[in-house]
Amino acid sequence: MGAPVRAGTVVVGTGFGGLCMGSRLARAGRDVTLLEKADGVGGTWRENTYPGAECDVPSALYSYSFAPNPTWDFKWAKQPQILDYLRRFADAEGLTARTRFGQGVRRATWDEAARRWRVETQDTSYDCQHLVLALGQLHHPLEPEIEGRDAYRGRAFHSARWDHGFDSSGKRVGVVGSAASAVQLIPELAEAASRLTVYQRSPNWILPKGDRPYTRAEKALGARVPALARAYRAGLWAVGEHGLWPMIRGDRARAAIGEALCRRAIARHVDDPGLRAALTPDYPIGAKRILLSDRYYPALARPNVELVTVPIERMTGAGLVAGGTERAHDAVVLATGFRTNPFVQGIEVAGQGGRTLQEHWREGAHAYLGMQTAGYPNLFFLYGPNTNTGHTSIVYKLEAQAGLVVALMEAAGEGTVAVRPEAEAAFNEEVQARLSRLAWSRVEQSWYKDRGRVTNNWPGGSREYRERCERVRWGDFVVG
Repeated sequence: MGAPVRAGTVVVGTGFGGLCMGSRLARAGRDVTLLEKADGVGGTWRENTYPGAECDVPSALYSYSFAPNPTWDFKWAKQPQILDYLRRFADAEGLTARTRFGQGVRRATWDEAARRWRVETQDTSYDCQHLVLALGQLHHPLEPEIEGRDAYRGRAFHSARWDHGFDSSGKRVGVVGSAASAVQLIPELAEAASRLTVYQRSPNWILPKGDRPYTRAEKALGARVPALARAYRAGLWAVGEHGLWPMIRGDRARAAIGEALCRRAIARHVDDPGLRAALTPDYPIGAKRILLSDRYYPALARPNVELVTVPIERMTGAGLVAGGTERAHDAVVLATGFRTNPFVQGIEVAGQGGRTLQEHWREGAHAYLGMQTAGYPNLFFLYGPNTNTGHTSIVYKLEAQAGLVVALMEAAGEGTVAVRPEAEAAFNEEVQARLSRLAWSRVEQSWYKDRGRVTNNWPGGSREYRERCERVRWGDFVVG
């Protein structure tokens, strides 16, 4: 493997988190190397190229505050334009040149004597003072085990591994799943396929999106009057913080309004009483991810679309069997989301005493502010445990995280910084106590939970999280 490549900081991942971190470090004049397993930047927006892929956060908010983009074509940006934004940002910030592509990290080991991290890929090793894992939470496709899948003669693929050689025009297509990705791709398939069958395990609360293209005048105004663009962005943030977040927090009035809007959307587009009932959740709004779409309910009401709500039993050579009925499909799309737990999948990380993260987190992942865990000096996570948000842009939090990480690195100087075990334990106890009172804890299964605990989500508003990152409690860290 040769001599290790020496670096000040190694950042793993080049999605929104990794690029934000790289930019903050480069602007601070620090030595940074980014490692990316693929051949280009973009993270989830490089990987997810299914028809209809777009963000469910308004584009003006789903971008860096310090790198606004007045040229967004739609209020809710489509995948190609988001990926283009990230590529242009990486080039403008000099991060493309700092990135080593085709470098999938296999293990990272803390060298106690040298007080540095040794990071190994398939063919290269890196020696660094600080290590930042900006892996994201949505990048390991979850493919359900379906009996008889090997016998199926059609095409079968996950939505995150879209088969662009498949043309759905005039075909019989089955979609397994009805959550975030499915809500976006189903309307596209419904227009092209001769027959579309949607296999739903449970319905979701889906609010109207209100998407529309931006006019040429709006784009010009946003470019020429930055203050107006910032005010617009702040308004979008306020809708999530003061509209959606109270629903999740348990505000009965806001929850009632949200559920009423969803029910009204179903009633407006779906005439069949049976289908209406099948599309209406039986759990509180916010307990699972709140989805947004203007096209999903009209797609389900089309005559060429069937909704199946009984469990899938097996796959046959021709298609899927559910409720004892076999339905033939030319292709089966697995829109079944991602495996979010355990965190840091696929990378062996060994800290002090050789203790691995897998052992350290055997009861579920935890980290102080989602960024540091005791026993792993100079190791930081972006979009780590208990930092996910169900109501606003994760980019808002990523900027706060990157700022705190830089502050901790500056404090460490040539030495180390680590969270105190008692501080992390107290933080985790607070987080779990608060989460137990929120809607996310009212369902038995969701991608937010691991071993019965909510390990993915932050229990408060995004402003609170940002303020806690900005007001550093130095007593919670050991610096030296």
